[in-house]
Amino acid sequence: MGARQIYETLRDQILKRVYGTDGLLPSSRALAGELGVSRSTVTVAYEQLAAEGFIDVRHGARPRVAKAVAEAPAPDTKSRPSSRKARLSAYGQRLSQVAPRPREQSRNLIANFRYGDLSPADFPVLAWKRAVVAAMTRRPTKLSYDDPSGSRRLRTALQAYLWRTRTVRCEVDQIIVVNGSQQGLDLCARLLLDRGDRFVIEDPGYLMARHVFSATGALAIPIPVDVDGLDTGQLANSEARLAYVTPSHQYPLGGVMPIGRRHQLLTWARKFDAYVIEDDYDSEHRYDIKPVPPLHALEGSENVIYLGTVSKTLSPTLRIGYLVVPPELQSVFAAAKQIMDRHTPLAEQDALATMIETGVYDSHVRRVRRRNGERRQALLDALHRRFGDRIRIDGAAAGLHVVVWFRDLPATSEATLIEAALAKGVGIYPVSSLFDQRRQARQHRPDVVGLVMGYAALEARQIERGCELLAQVVDQLRSMRAANRRRSRQLDHQNLR
Repeated sequence: MGARQIYETLRDQILKRVYGTDGLLPSSRALAGELGVSRSTVTVAYEQLAAEGFIDVRHGARPRVAKAVAEAPAPDTKSRPSSRKARLSAYGQRLSQVAPRPREQSRNLIANFRYGDLSPADFPVLAWKRAVVAAMTRRPTKLSYDDPSGSRRLRTALQAYLWRTRTVRCEVDQIIVVNGSQQGLDLCARLLLDRGDRFVIEDPGYLMARHVFSATGALAIPIPVDVDGLDTGQLANSEARLAYVTPSHQYPLGGVMPIGRRHQLLTWARKFDAYVIEDDYDSEHRYDIKPVPPLHALEGSENVIYLGTVSKTLSPTLRIGYLVVPPELQSVFAAAKQIMDRHTPLAEQDALATMIETGVYDSHVRRVRRRNGERRQALLDALHRRFGDRIRIDGAAAGLHVVVWFRDLPATSEATLIEAALAKGVGIYPVSSLFDQRRQARQHRPDVVGLVMGYAALEARQIERGCELLAQVVDQLRSMRAANRRRSRQLDHQNLR
């Protein structure tokens, strides 16, 4: 690389704000060593940049981006759309069609009722810091790749935790530690489904599960849910190889699958040699009901894959989840995990194991359950106070969200409601997007607006203010609809005359 190339590269990087707020470039000696060129070559490039006013150079100090350049408005660096068509594999093509685009984070909202967010104030900073520091300062016996299934210590801790809190009996080797529940679902999809296979999915249900299974080329068989969760009576004719369910707290509607349906589901799985993925995503959060034993704890659950996570108790940013797989799947799941990413980061595994072993994790779960119970009650009180019997609330007995149905707002007003609420500083999210979108599956969809309202990231005052502003928007929509109906009647009367 010559001086001219170095000059042009550094100039472009300066203009694109590659260098941070301090604007320091590497020393000529350091950059020469990194690029494998002589120091004099780098010096020539720096001299040209200085001559053109891009950098300031002082003897004995590292070059710095010139103040005038650093304070100038940043250039428009948005890339122009390329006319070149991507050459993708069949999997890539399917993924480009089914996968959701990363959503832009709404900022500066007064109240954001997005489900999945947790309050930073609930995170056990000191306990986690102590556990991580202990993990990082403990001198390792070796530095090498670890068991792809997860650290033995964490899996042993999880084995005891699952038996103690969820009556899940399993061997340590059946547990696979994954980077969040989404990787667990991806492993299941890759190993259990082929193109053209069928899989059962709840309708409405968790979209990210549907997307990851559909990306394999498998066909989704949406089965409606009611107050008791998945309608297991429709399983027999599904011809599915796999069923994804949330029986302990159906997402999003909140139904709890009764024992009769649970046995019907397990009988179907055994008869057709299908697997059932049981996503126990928020089992730690129970308010008005006692913890429900999972499918995995029932007799005849040999075909059940149990999926858990700490995303709803600690933080979704940690990306720690776990699968409990049948013994015959353990080795192939471990092999797939090894191919994907070798293993989940060990320091975080060790820290979580410490918290479980010492009882700190259990104490934390009890604390956040109490806090979220208070937030839940604040939301229910605010909704009832602002809307009264004009709404119906589902799924409030457990979890970190409720579904609110607005009895006198037709589904056609959903987009207007969301946009108007956002303008007021309130983030709301429709349940309609969680239903199967195909025309033939829409017959059981509600004809009124329904919202999935998460509350775990909000404090009581935000919840109250958010519901107040939402009520203002709803009242405005109702007034507009009433005015439109009056105008319509007037026009009809005039036409009759």
